[in-house]
Amino acid sequence: MILIDTNLLVDYFRGNKKVIQFIDKQPKEALAVCSVIAMELFKGSLNKAEFQKIKKTLKGFVMIDLNENISQVALKLSEQYALSHHMGIPDTLIAATALVFDLEIRTYNLKDFQFIPTLRVSDSLE
Repeated sequence: MILIDTNLLVDYFRGNKKVIQFIDKQPKEALAVCSVIAMELFKGSLNKAEFQKIKKTLKGFVMIDLNENISQVALKLSEQYALSHHMGIPDTLIAATALVFDLEIRTYNLKDFQFIPTLRVSDSLE
């Protein structure tokens, strides 16, 4: 299963054909988002119509909610990388989700995650 990062979903909603093709060709049970990613998308919505479109689209993905294991891993990541890599809370929770559920993160922002040695991260849309 692949954890789709916020930036790819933003491009999906903006009509980026390459991202749309990548997401649409995957079986929906092979793509996941976590609640942090959903919150980032909701926060970025410009109006009620866009908010509803995001909400409807997210129903097509596996949704992973935060839990105690994710929180514990996120805290360890924060202790390890907050100062050295300026890792923010959303990215810390996204990385922790991927680690707990053994998921690869697909993102355009490799720099946000690539310093975590046990995390699988890619920018490939193949």
